[in-house]
Amino acid sequence: MKTKLYFYTILHLHPKQIFYQLYYRTKRLVRKILRWQYPKMIEAKSFRLHLQPSIPTKKTYFPTENRFVFLNQSKYFNQTIDWNDEKSFGKLWTYQLNYFDFLHQNDLSKEEGLALINTYINTSSISTGLEPYPISLRGINWIKFLTYHQIQEPKIDAFLMAHYRILSNNLEYHILGNHLLENAFSLLFAAYYFRDKYFLKIATKLLKHELKEQILADGGHFELSPMYHQIVLFRLLDCLNLVKNNPDFGEYSINELLRTIAQKMVDFLNEITFRNGDIPLVNDSAQNFAPNTAELLAFAKSLGLSPKPTKIKESGYRKFMKTSFELFVDVAEISPKYLSAHAHSDTFNFILYIRGKPFIVDTGTSTYQFAERRQQERSTAAHNTVQIGDFEQSEIWSIFRVARRAKPKILSESANHISASHNGYQRLGIVHQRDFYSEENQIIIRDRILGNENFPAKAFLHFCPNIEITVTENTIQTDFATITFSEKVEISLNEYLLAEEFNLLKPSKFVLIYFQSELTTTIKLLEAYENPRPKF
Repeated sequence: MKTKLYFYTILHLHPKQIFYQLYYRTKRLVRKILRWQYPKMIEAKSFRLHLQPSIPTKKTYFPTENRFVFLNQSKYFNQTIDWNDEKSFGKLWTYQLNYFDFLHQNDLSKEEGLALINTYINTSSISTGLEPYPISLRGINWIKFLTYHQIQEPKIDAFLMAHYRILSNNLEYHILGNHLLENAFSLLFAAYYFRDKYFLKIATKLLKHELKEQILADGGHFELSPMYHQIVLFRLLDCLNLVKNNPDFGEYSINELLRTIAQKMVDFLNEITFRNGDIPLVNDSAQNFAPNTAELLAFAKSLGLSPKPTKIKESGYRKFMKTSFELFVDVAEISPKYLSAHAHSDTFNFILYIRGKPFIVDTGTSTYQFAERRQQERSTAAHNTVQIGDFEQSEIWSIFRVARRAKPKILSESANHISASHNGYQRLGIVHQRDFYSEENQIIIRDRILGNENFPAKAFLHFCPNIEITVTENTIQTDFATITFSEKVEISLNEYLLAEEFNLLKPSKFVLIYFQSELTTTIKLLEAYENPRPKF
């Protein structure tokens, strides 16, 4: 079984990923044998930069307690900060520690920030922080901090240069996606900070290629996580801030490219964000992890960018907007094919907000730890779609892997309707077709199971916490809407844990609907809401 999973996972990888996986493993082995290490310091001269104010980060560092809070998990350190601590809360928490985002929280003084930087420099051994991804984010945060406080210290510059040499020699081609893009963003900052044409050449080449590949025609980031879209857009706006406020050098200029892509990403984000400011928690997404949409749009505006009306299409997402509700629909493929790390088995999933409030929701993402919870949150049953038997639409496994995956096909669509099918159950001889009809005060969803009828079908509806739910024969009554089914079905009311944020679980309820061959679900709002909140 595991062999099959590996086969179908590797089948979708980019040849470049496979080559660099082998190349970097061999390189590490040779270094270990030769006992060769990168220098900790490389003397370098920095140049004073100019930056407009960026987005401050949320408070995660509490100096008087020597305490850090990331991902809703708190850690006290005694005298010495253990920058390599993966035992307490896992690698993602330690990554956050090594990013140094906390340098930009509003109440952190220049002296406190410098003390943290020097503590890091003086640490005898750094491991997690020497990986290319944390080097990339930490480098940007340090350069921004040094710029805002007009600091130029040879020791810090030498440390930064040494780490940027590590980064430039270990670009994350073995991963690609947002990791490689973060490498490029950071090298652009290093290029301007050190007036280094070598870094500039690498950064501009990468950005020209990766932005073209990773940002879809409708402005969505191709990993299809609204949270990562916010993260990438934030970094892109920081880079636009950099090139806009500092003179070009060398023969490379990407100001216009950054501005064009940033505009598309701003338009997309504004379109998919709900009226109350929430993003849809599809794929690996969580609230309060990245800068929120309001913050990003305000930052974009300060750089001369304002959201324009747009139509989302290439991402595979759709948004139906009415006076009283917002319906977000997922008819997307797992994207990109060679990078499914943040994908879920969620084809034809949907999210419904009524009167600016969540009603039917995605169950969210609470962890990247290797555990049953991670598998559960990525499963078909964790989403508002249809499962055949106990089979997954797409074979999610391990922490970030997908083997065989559903391929959706849009059959027809109009302003108020979309029809699509997917082949995720083709190994069972089954095709699932789903239609969404968006009317003024009701939504109709029609499911058809085409082919083999030997397997039971079940549809899931996950409700926001504190929704009052009463189940009777063929009807679900709530304080927002009445949900009815035209066919005879069996309904069960169950409990689940909603993960709106990392490591923060809220008890709520979901409904399981068992049906045969066809299911027509009508969600009728109890009353119209005539004054929705405006978009940002």
